[in-house]
Amino acid sequence: MEMGVAAKRIDPEDYVLSVLSPEDRLDAAFNVAREAFKKTKLTMKDIDKAVESVRRKAYEEKKESSR
Repeated sequence: MEMGVAAKRIDPEDYVLSVLSPEDRLDAAFNVAREAFKKTKLTMKDIDKAVESVRRKAYEEKKESSR
């Protein structure tokens, strides 16, 4: 009994994100969020503060887990 080789389709967007480091993925997500919220009533200052807060929490968790 022969086993066939199945080709798997890869979404290029999934591949691009998979080769990025976790920090680069976070940066990419924040850039997308900035663009998405650009036309809302939130100010860029509000968005930047939220980004800094989330980034700080993410990096703190990373530091704690690497100890």
